[in-house]
Amino acid sequence: MALDDLYREVILDHYSHPRNKGELPDPDIKVEGANPLCGDELSIFVRLDGDRVADVRFVGRGCSISQASASMMTERIKGKTLAEARALVSRFKGMMQGAPADEEELGELAALQGVRKFPVRVKCATLSWVALDQGIEEFEATKAKVAAKATSE
Repeated sequence: MALDDLYREVILDHYSHPRNKGELPDPDIKVEGANPLCGDELSIFVRLDGDRVADVRFVGRGCSISQASASMMTERIKGKTLAEARALVSRFKGMMQGAPADEEELGELAALQGVRKFPVRVKCATLSWVALDQGIEEFEATKAKVAAKATSE
């Protein structure tokens, strides 16, 4: 089986049988993302245990690439710290922009590197990752403001 066929199979499996799909009640982080060019929309819900991702889910609709990427992302960040999740976001986005993929580190996510051949679809693959990064950034900024306010009182 050719590598492209294997990659296609992984993407179709995650699209047909998405992991961690559904809303998460009382999330610590909730963020929405949309790609108006193709109509992809999603919401990501993250529950933390301290600084670690205890649970993560997504809901959304869109093309197979955006939905499969969100499914794979939720699997990869579960159990990671927010810093580790952000580092993974950075490496994934780098891979999608042409950086060599460390397949051992990225695992199934490497299947999405074939999307680079279709530049218009890269936004589909990175939608959930960009949204997650934004959600973590907003969460950390809010946390910092609360801490600053508490120390000034």
